[in-house]
Amino acid sequence: MNSSSDRPLPGSAAVPTSRPGRLLRLGGIAAGIAGGAVADGLRQLAQGRRPGLPELLLAPAQALRLASGLAGLRGAAMKLGQMLSLDPGLVLPPEAAALLAQLQEAAPPMPPPQLERALARAWGTGWRARFRVFETRPFAAASIGQVHRAETTDGRRLAIKVQYPGVRASIDSDVDNIAALLRLPGLLPRQMDLSPPLSAAKAQLHAEADYAAEAAQLRAFGGFLADDPRFVVPAPVTALSTPEVLAMDFVDSRPIASLASAAPDQRDGAMAALIDLTMRELFVFGAMQTDPNPGNFRVTPDGGRIVLLDFGAVRPIPPALQAAFRALLAAGLDADRAASRAAMLTIGYFDASTAPRHQDAIVDMFLRAMAPLRQLGPYDFARQDLLAELRDRGLALGLDRDLIHVPPAATLFLHRKIGGLYLLATQLRARVDCAACVAPYRA
Repeated sequence: MNSSSDRPLPGSAAVPTSRPGRLLRLGGIAAGIAGGAVADGLRQLAQGRRPGLPELLLAPAQALRLASGLAGLRGAAMKLGQMLSLDPGLVLPPEAAALLAQLQEAAPPMPPPQLERALARAWGTGWRARFRVFETRPFAAASIGQVHRAETTDGRRLAIKVQYPGVRASIDSDVDNIAALLRLPGLLPRQMDLSPPLSAAKAQLHAEADYAAEAAQLRAFGGFLADDPRFVVPAPVTALSTPEVLAMDFVDSRPIASLASAAPDQRDGAMAALIDLTMRELFVFGAMQTDPNPGNFRVTPDGGRIVLLDFGAVRPIPPALQAAFRALLAAGLDADRAASRAAMLTIGYFDASTAPRHQDAIVDMFLRAMAPLRQLGPYDFARQDLLAELRDRGLALGLDRDLIHVPPAATLFLHRKIGGLYLLATQLRARVDCAACVAPYRA
């Protein structure tokens, strides 16, 4: 068979697999950030400025150190960095979040010997005989695994996703270690309680690291969308898939961000399709892919179809939760405060013990966020005033120590998806008739 060379790849780096090794790497990241902040602070003091500690620790230079370090670790550590980057301006300054955004696309690939061992564990030592071509250099490398082009002996073109060694075993310790890193003085608000979202992140990351489950979701969503010409879902190859290796059809595509320079009707149509898909996931399929990383959405070379990738983060939405969100959608579209409050109480945005002022603030924020869906005609996502306002409101609520209620994990991940789509629409400068998109799904 043909393959690329097994010599070390430029820029490749072995994935640290031992817990002590990963902890030491994280300790080095923390030390680098702290040292960089001290050096930057001394420079600014010499220039007559008195920078605050949060300003120093959240500076773009420190974000670059964090991004580089997390990319080397891969796994849960890198995944949490991706999550931070998907909401620029909420906790990190936009410039720092932009640097972390590099984690959405690439990580250093595994050296060929480590890749060879991983595939031999999954397929046996004679695995190369199954392929006419297997490219050792990955064409994509991200948090949990890297992806290779291959062609079977019968000519089927495949994308092979190979999980980094030790990812599943390191999830809990990685998340705990990252939590300690995020609690560096001044890096995050002192009052911020990270425990509930980090617990949810652990559970989600364990689910994402099960490639057999992801193959099942690929088949399910392929069935859901089989008759929808707007989307392409690669078909998994069962005979070559294991919990650590996922084989699927290779689909020629380009980044969805390339639509930013496309004709307005093309980028607007793509965003309208993604909004409609989210409504169908919530109200029809009863299952939602909750990872809005832009790398999970690509387009065919002509830009006419959206290629959907990475179904590791699919979460079930039971009928009772579907009904509650349908009631909330209707209340938001009608700007009905009382009905919105009742639906939000049912879903768990707050409970009966939540102070009335906090309930009011949460309802106000929801109704404000629904403004694009109430507008008649296209909403221009290039406008960022609403996004900035919602960030300010959300941060104010997060810093209020008296607000101790945390919504259920299912709601948090759903909002992660919706927030990520909003950011994508902003990046594409899309204009979408959101009211028309959601109208078929209201109660």
